[in-house]
Amino acid sequence: MYAIIRSGGKQYRVAEGELVRVERDILGSADKDKVTFSEVLMVGGDQPQVGAPMVKGASVVATVLRESRGEKIIVFKKKRRKNHTKRKHGHRQDLVELRIDSINL
Repeated sequence: MYAIIRSGGKQYRVAEGELVRVERDILGSADKDKVTFSEVLMVGGDQPQVGAPMVKGASVVATVLRESRGEKIIVFKKKRRKNHTKRKHGHRQDLVELRIDSINL
């Protein structure tokens, strides 16, 4: 059985026992806590259920394993033929690694 959940404007396909990395800004800093996702868009398996837009009564429970940061992303902007318009910025997204415990209907 698998589910498609929405967290922070992104959609993730999750299954029980799977490890998932989601953005920390949405969850806050919760170390070793349980997190419940109530925005379940679809539950798949033998009898798939598709929500309109959410599946009623469905939720996904996960355990926070650790907090980390993603790879560094370089943002470089330049306008051609103008020597004074170049910008270079870096960004690392804060992530939370979750283990999916159960998918409830």
